[in-house]
Amino acid sequence: MRKMKEVLRLYYDLKLSKRQVARSCNIAASTVREHLRRAEAAGLNWPLPDGMDDAELSVRLSSEKSATVNTHLPLPSMEYLHQELRIKGVTRQLLWLEYKEQQPDGYEYSQFCEIYRTWTKHLDVTLRQEYKAGEKMFVDFAGKTVPIINPSTGEVTQAQIFVAILGASNYTYALAVSDQRLSCWITAHVRAFQFFGGTTEIIVPDNLKSGVSKPCRYEPDVNATYLDMAQHYGTAVIPARAGKPRDKAKVEAAVLFVTRWIIAALRHHTFFSIPELNAKIAELLVRLNMRKFRKLDTCRKDLFETIERATLKPLPPTEYEYREWKWATVNVDYHIDIDSHYYSAPYTLTGQTVGVWITARTVEMLRNTTRIAIHPRSFVKGGFTTDPAHRPKAHQKYLEWTPSRIINWANATGPKTAELVANVMKARPHPEQGYRSCLGILRLEKRYGKERLEAAANRALAIKGYSYKRVASILKTGLDQLPLPLTGDAGKEVAPPRNHRNVRGSRYYH
Repeated sequence: MRKMKEVLRLYYDLKLSKRQVARSCNIAASTVREHLRRAEAAGLNWPLPDGMDDAELSVRLSSEKSATVNTHLPLPSMEYLHQELRIKGVTRQLLWLEYKEQQPDGYEYSQFCEIYRTWTKHLDVTLRQEYKAGEKMFVDFAGKTVPIINPSTGEVTQAQIFVAILGASNYTYALAVSDQRLSCWITAHVRAFQFFGGTTEIIVPDNLKSGVSKPCRYEPDVNATYLDMAQHYGTAVIPARAGKPRDKAKVEAAVLFVTRWIIAALRHHTFFSIPELNAKIAELLVRLNMRKFRKLDTCRKDLFETIERATLKPLPPTEYEYREWKWATVNVDYHIDIDSHYYSAPYTLTGQTVGVWITARTVEMLRNTTRIAIHPRSFVKGGFTTDPAHRPKAHQKYLEWTPSRIINWANATGPKTAELVANVMKARPHPEQGYRSCLGILRLEKRYGKERLEAAANRALAIKGYSYKRVASILKTGLDQLPLPLTGDAGKEVAPPRNHRNVRGSRYYH
């Protein structure tokens, strides 16, 4: 108000030009013209009426401005403009051109945009952000959990609540999962896509470890399985920048709504399984999406059906099958280790690193994006799955690793060690499957020395313990340093005879 008074004084009292007033007050000439127009419309001049303070002057001028904006010229509904701007390809300029066709004498483009910007300031922050329909889906886990009681044991576990929200319509989805591990993270995304009936162009997660292997402001490293899922659904993953909460303000608001209207509403309920909890969440989710916005005369469900459903990408014909990625080195027996089961690779890749996709049904190996092997998944610990085509051909010279070389290496430790590794390979369907165990046995020499390894091998032969674990156990417990027990025909230890006068015979108990 101080500058407003100064403008009036300089212009009306000192008779300065509008440009001179602008330079004197250090404001734009257009601002001077606007001040004078508002003062004239409010019936004010200089000097001001006696007793008029800054508060009264502000009311007079604000009332005039409000009346001018709202009643001077007809305008389309601000809610209509706000909704239309969420449709991909629709711009403010397009809406203004349509408006000018109906109102040739209406506001010009700059004033049209200013009126819209002024109106949006009364909206919530999440409603104010202008995301295009079908463009982004924001995802995160709620901080609040829901207890699940095991009906058999009474044990209480905490179910995690996954939340997804569409950027344009604020249509919200929630799902309870057992934890925040990668498998649950991927499953929740798949269920969200099914709930929405399509996919967006971009997924915006937080820097959760399940989704982002290595957070970085500029080039975050997205988990390989997460990226594979995104490729299956034809979408992209662009994580929010670390330490930038505004990048995911949508889902932060959605988490708040889910916490208040779903999790808090279930605080007096007792759940004995996650499916039971999800059934209740689904009921409350309908109510949440049907609730009207406080400052828009519509709801999430209506906005979704009106502007966003048709813009989503269609779902692929098949649902994504969860699979994990890992790197594995092909061992000397040309097998890789996946959860303690061994799968063969072409023997020419011995010592090299291959990529592996692991599903509940298959194990697929790749070398430079080319598939080199695929096996059915097995959960037998210590077992081997071998493709005969991966073995060396009989006419090829296979010098790197042979049974004879391993036996000769074992001879450097002692004859019993050589005999043991020979029996280890003999006990396997194919000698190569014993290479790994033999190498493990021979490497025990570095820790326990030759003498102890030879003694342990002697004991293992006596009890027919043809495995790395048996030899390692003998050395760990120090059995190699005890006298070798007598053994029967079956290889079992036989207790020495006890001839002593204090030993009671069987007749004592009659």
